[in-house]
Amino acid sequence: MSARVPLGQPSSGIEDLIARRELSAVFQPIIDFDEGTILGYEGLIRGPSGSRLEAPHALFAQAGAEGCAIALEREAARTCIEAFARLECEGKLFLNFSAGAIRALAEASESTLSLLRQSGVAANRIVIELTEQSAIPDIGSFLPIIRTLRASGAQFALDDYGTANASMNLWVRLQPNVVKIDRFFIHDIASDPLKFEAVKAMQHFANASGARLVAEGIENEADLIVVRDMGIGCGQGYFFGRPHAQPSRVVSDDAREAIRAHHIAVFPETTRTVGASPSGGMASDRMLVHAPALPREATNNDVLGLFNRLPDLHAVAVVENDEPVALINRRAFMDRYALPYHRELFGKRPCLQFANASPVVIEKSMTVEQMAKLLASDDQRYLADGFVITDNGKYAGLGTGEKLVRAVTEVRIEAARYANPLTFLPGNIPISSHIARLVSNEAAFYACYVDLNHFKPFNDEYGYWQGDEVLKFAAAVLADVCDPTRDFLGHVGGDDFLILFQSDDWHARALRAIQAFNEGAQRFYAPADRLAGGIHGEDRRGNPTFFGFVTMAIGGVRVKPDTDAALYTSEEIASVAALAKRRAKQEPSGFVLIDSDESEALIRGRVDSPGFIGG
Repeated sequence: MSARVPLGQPSSGIEDLIARRELSAVFQPIIDFDEGTILGYEGLIRGPSGSRLEAPHALFAQAGAEGCAIALEREAARTCIEAFARLECEGKLFLNFSAGAIRALAEASESTLSLLRQSGVAANRIVIELTEQSAIPDIGSFLPIIRTLRASGAQFALDDYGTANASMNLWVRLQPNVVKIDRFFIHDIASDPLKFEAVKAMQHFANASGARLVAEGIENEADLIVVRDMGIGCGQGYFFGRPHAQPSRVVSDDAREAIRAHHIAVFPETTRTVGASPSGGMASDRMLVHAPALPREATNNDVLGLFNRLPDLHAVAVVENDEPVALINRRAFMDRYALPYHRELFGKRPCLQFANASPVVIEKSMTVEQMAKLLASDDQRYLADGFVITDNGKYAGLGTGEKLVRAVTEVRIEAARYANPLTFLPGNIPISSHIARLVSNEAAFYACYVDLNHFKPFNDEYGYWQGDEVLKFAAAVLADVCDPTRDFLGHVGGDDFLILFQSDDWHARALRAIQAFNEGAQRFYAPADRLAGGIHGEDRRGNPTFFGFVTMAIGGVRVKPDTDAALYTSEEIASVAALAKRRAKQEPSGFVLIDSDESEALIRGRVDSPGFIGG
């Protein structure tokens, strides 16, 4: 009598499982955002229920160990196709295949097509997904295989793009119909600016190549709204449904409401306070002087000849193996050479005799902050001698102290338009961009301009360092009352902020910010000033005046989602909000809302207001 096999445990290997047809299929929906419907389903395989091979990763690991992975993939496809046909699901069926299994599938195209015909699933409803584990050593030989599959009517997709073997090379060479973005890039994309930038690059290339993107791993509404507003048309993940043998035939009410949500996403902003200029390129590019260098073996006569040929050259670098070893300043060299007999005595001697053997060297990738530290350092030789700029340690050119100061200043001013260097909040350019997105999408929102009363007298009395602490406190208070998925907070400059509210309870949030700031700001005063209720100072005309505590004022304007909203510019909307803020500064509550009729009249009248400039 044979021994009994424990319940739930397979009695033999993968091939026996296949022979006994013990595999089962589950399906996960893929959603079309534009239509709000199910585009199709990804078919996934499971081993015997309750066994150690139930999970697909264990199943395929065992198949790999037994050398029958391709056979398992083909059986998985057969099982998914037959189950899909029995369920009579609508839409497309997405099937996972390795490169080797796709090759085998194409070679057996007749048997595959026969299976499809027998199951009642048309070939044009099948999407073949190339899994990310599949390395293709010879892409050239793989192209005819893809053409064969497409000729049968099936479509081709890259799965889990952005990881492992799913590379840009494959995208360009194979030209897939569909590209599925790996869940790593989608999970928490609403709060991760680097993931957002990576997916934005994928979206840009998809538009150029004509591929349709599917965002995998969507698990919450915030990520869904960001993906939707980026223009990615399809999504998949637990938010829409887990893999199931009896998948839902319709999009759930919660998912449908999220897809059709009227508010638009607040895209995560990358802080732009280092190295690269916001408009592209490194800060060092602004001060690079392309200049010839001399080898270590050069003589002083060679230096003199170079300076005579290039009268505008302020210095010359001495290099060895393309790496700088010294710097010769023009003025110091020429002054020394003008002395009697110096040319005769020193002309044929090595140029290093009059060189600075430890010049200031700036690597091309140096950040703006590192350059600023150089400006503040005790070593100020660069002001007279200039300095050497290198690219990965190799000589690239020269720079001057004047160009260094100008480059740091220009990049900091430009960067501040993107992100405020004190609070790291988005600056005027992202603010304008977000208003334009709100308007173009006909989203209802409230533009609220925020200003601090009596901030200048406080700054004059306590100094800029303490004033900066108050501004950072104001930014923290405002950020705390905003919903980061709906409300956009920007720092216009100085003590001026702008919030673009889409939260339904925006009014309560604004009042909460005023209360929290007004209470918390008093801790920045000295005990005596707190007891006195403020500080003594001078007004703008120089008259002695008593100023109360720094307080917050918020002026709001409602922008309605109608067809005329497209006529409004970000400057006009900000201008009306700034007008509301000026009124709020006169109100004891610190809050004023300009109603819809007045705001529309002001905008249509092209109100004369400072826009993003605080007042």
